[in-house]
Amino acid sequence: MWWRTDITLHVKLETKAKLTYEDYANLPGDDRYELIDGELILVPSPSEFHQAILMNLIHLLQSVRQSGLERLYCAPFDVIFTDHDVAQPNLLFIAADRADIITAANVRGAPDLVVEILSPSTSRLDRTRKRELYERHGVKEMWLVDPRERKLAVLLLRDGKLEDAGEYGTGQALVSETLGNLTIDLDDVFQGKLARG
Repeated sequence: MWWRTDITLHVKLETKAKLTYEDYANLPGDDRYELIDGELILVPSPSEFHQAILMNLIHLLQSVRQSGLERLYCAPFDVIFTDHDVAQPNLLFIAADRADIITAANVRGAPDLVVEILSPSTSRLDRTRKRELYERHGVKEMWLVDPRERKLAVLLLRDGKLEDAGEYGTGQALVSETLGNLTIDLDDVFQGKLARG
């Protein structure tokens, strides 16, 4: 009986290739994804409460849209920052004088304002990597809407950083400089039969 001692163990080191917008655009199926630093991230379907808040915000912001000062869009609508960075904010606003970044298929550049409605599966991503992504590409204002706490945090771009500019809850109102000093009553954001949570 003999023992073989010349066995060579080959270890294949797998390196993760960064995906591009072309890879992302050619994904099969109807699932929603985002692409952050070339990493594909599955975006799960939102809850009823999330949808109710989104509809309330759209309703409240119609006056801005109708004024012609802004373009208002909701997900799914791709915002392409780079070939490796593609996001789908829940809501996004683009000033009319920057409408050249809007194409029939997507937005190519930083919106003026993005709104992310937090969910248990996306909260960490929205608060960290997406905040950093928006900051890096010059989004002027970001809202983080927390359905559980019934709060809305406003972040403003100052000296290249998205900094906390205030947190608002029920019984309060916020004024958005980016939206022409539009006032949003937080009771209206979290109101309604569907928005019970």
